[in-house]
Amino acid sequence: MNITVHFSDYIVIGLYFIGITACGLWFGRNTKSTHEFFFSSQRFSWWLVAISCVATLVGSYSFIIYSEIGFQAGISSIMCYTNDWYIIPLFILVWLPIIYYSRVASIPEYFSRRFDEKTRTAALCIILIYLVGYIGQNLYTMGVAMRGILGIDLYVCVVVVAIISLLYMYHGGQTSVIMADFAQGLILVGAGFAVFAFGLMKLGGLEAFWNNLPVSHKLPFAGFNTPVEYHTVGVFWSDAITGSIAFYCMNQAMLMRFMSAKSVREGKKTITIVILVLMPIAAIAVSNAGWLYKAMMPTDIGIAKNISPKDIFVSVANFVCPPGVFGFVVAALIAALMSTVDALINAVSAVAVNDIWRAKIRPGKSDEYYLKAARNFAIVATILGIMLVPMFAQFKNIFQGFSHFTSVVTPPMVVVIMLGAVWKRFTPAAAFYTLVLGFIINCISLWIPALVRPFAHGEQGDEYSYMRSLFGFLASIAIGVGITFFTKPKEEKEISGLVLATIPEAQKSFKGSEASEEGVGITIKSKIEISNLPHEVISLSQDDMQALCAKEGDLMYVADARKWLGGLKSIHVKAGKPHSQKGVVFMSKSTLEAGNLILEQPATVEKIM
Repeated sequence: MNITVHFSDYIVIGLYFIGITACGLWFGRNTKSTHEFFFSSQRFSWWLVAISCVATLVGSYSFIIYSEIGFQAGISSIMCYTNDWYIIPLFILVWLPIIYYSRVASIPEYFSRRFDEKTRTAALCIILIYLVGYIGQNLYTMGVAMRGILGIDLYVCVVVVAIISLLYMYHGGQTSVIMADFAQGLILVGAGFAVFAFGLMKLGGLEAFWNNLPVSHKLPFAGFNTPVEYHTVGVFWSDAITGSIAFYCMNQAMLMRFMSAKSVREGKKTITIVILVLMPIAAIAVSNAGWLYKAMMPTDIGIAKNISPKDIFVSVANFVCPPGVFGFVVAALIAALMSTVDALINAVSAVAVNDIWRAKIRPGKSDEYYLKAARNFAIVATILGIMLVPMFAQFKNIFQGFSHFTSVVTPPMVVVIMLGAVWKRFTPAAAFYTLVLGFIINCISLWIPALVRPFAHGEQGDEYSYMRSLFGFLASIAIGVGITFFTKPKEEKEISGLVLATIPEAQKSFKGSEASEEGVGITIKSKIEISNLPHEVISLSQDDMQALCAKEGDLMYVADARKWLGGLKSIHVKAGKPHSQKGVVFMSKSTLEAGNLILEQPATVEKIM
């Protein structure tokens, strides 16, 4: 791959590294507790969380993988980013309310409360394999790209970028991750469309681009089971079912992102906008280089005709983009890595601290102690991710390697999450054996591919990187449902707030009293005054309380009135006894400081529940 990097490109890349590291360090400077480190004190508005989610969802592998698929299969390369819509009902009606209201810090903790400790341990092992493997996949893809661009050894690139990703996350946790990912989300989408725009100009416009594509590349869906590397039925089972459910419901990094929203209502807005609006936009941004290269093949505009599929994105970007702009594109590629890896490192740290260190090895310590442990585990997670890079390097197709990994790991977890959240009868024994036996059977199928063949839908070869998801999904359902009918479920009172039918009880427990939706979404602007109220308690005027349909004891949210901050300066509080000064909110100095609020700056107040 012959890549020309100009001095201006190096300048842009250098400025990106400096800027994004400074952004993460600056916004994470006030992180003083594990709740802030893992969940940003649950303070952010939906739009900020949504854009940061795009950066996490679009990993470094995305530009490389989907450009490769875009060249091989055409417009259908967007299938992987546009088939998540069906997850919305499951997530907004079931999973998000359960996780948010039950105040669990991790998926294994949910399993402990919903089932038992041995199920928690099994889930812990699978989730750590999944998260650390995900880190390794992203680091490998970035190493491939940077090796092609800068000519540096793959493992040197991996280590350098991993250290930079770790730096600001180590300092500020989830707040640093969200604010850095917000910026990186805008960068990577902007860079993807910049490549498309300059590519169209090279080709002579949109009409020339479209006319140069073969008919097969203009279709929105790939063949049912061809080509072998990418087909509709394989994408559906490996990505839409086990992939999407795993990413939104099992992936601790995404769980923590939605948990950082200021309320369940904001979290529901977030996932709806992400799936229906932002991800289709991102699909075009990450795929179009492959479409452009396919359209350039019949022309004599000067691009090389023998580019390796793994190098298409970088080669096309370098060919169509002027100096400086190419540096911006490379920065976006790095941003895609860092915005995914920082979230995954934070997620591994959260699971390790909450489910190993705090729960089993060092219980009863101070929060300051666990915050230090969280930062240390972040280092360990990064090292383990680097060590897994050689495993992903053995696959000839990056997408196939990633699908191969997830199809083995995710199906049992997906089944247990779904059945556990919606079916009260689902038993602890069934959950445990579904995780253990489902994972073992999937691993056995790696050595005995004939087990998967009846479910393969025409997928060729013995790897079954896609259809193993269907095999594992059905096998896990059979195990879970079968064992449930022969084992004893937990008492209803033991699973209160942890199953769909008991979400109202979870709301009541979250608030500490009966929940009320009346007035939710209404905001008022108030002047802040300091008083001797208890910490995290505010006092509004009687008129303002009526305007918000609020009463004493309701859960409230106070934020800096500047909406563009997205909740960066905010705090959850409880409504105290009302006073008579309309337009004034009283709070203690400690509450003001905990929310990073400014006394002279007006605040908005709204009722959460």
